[in-house]
Amino acid sequence: MTTPHTSVIRILLADDHALVRRGVRLILDREPDLEVVAEAGDGAEAVELARTHEIDLAVMDIAMPRMTGLQATRELVARKPGVRVLMLTMHDNEQYFFQALKAGADGYVLKSVADRDLVAACRAAMRDEPFLYPGAVTALIRNYLDRVRNGEEPPEQLLTAREEEVLKLVAEGHSSKEIADLLFISIKTVHRHRENLLHKLGMRDRLELTRYAIRAGLIEA
Repeated sequence: MTTPHTSVIRILLADDHALVRRGVRLILDREPDLEVVAEAGDGAEAVELARTHEIDLAVMDIAMPRMTGLQATRELVARKPGVRVLMLTMHDNEQYFFQALKAGADGYVLKSVADRDLVAACRAAMRDEPFLYPGAVTALIRNYLDRVRNGEEPPEQLLTAREEEVLKLVAEGHSSKEIADLLFISIKTVHRHRENLLHKLGMRDRLELTRYAIRAGLIEA
């Protein structure tokens, strides 16, 4: 019986130190599903090689001459949206980490633990799963909590607290008059909230609102 062919992940490796590239290449080329097909000494060369080579993944240092890894990542993501990018860096630094995410990187791996994490990070990136070093997870959680404390609503918070109340009561089957009585507002205000809900959520009727309320955990199915 023949074994199914595993597709090989074609990798572009960019770092301005030849010694580092050699070490990283050794780690990657040991794996049957990973192959380094091109090497660059700076960000500009990496972007150029990505044009002339078929690649699936770029493994990129941050601090490089001519064009940094962050600048090169922005270029790569814009030109070749299908290509995944991993930052491989010595910087255990929140600022660089957030800049890498903004630039479009799919993961952030520290050089100090590359032998342990890099292979897993490459495979995760190709599965569309972000790979973060442990300190990065802490940074993300702290950043989120700071935003919440500062009163910045999470972007997914589409509805106001009052709209959520109206949505819950609509989904539970209450009439506009009952909702008005329960919330001590006028029927006209209930109708306005209802219109806003339909418009914000892109829905047509009460049935769709009810389904949404169940998904959002406002009412039991």
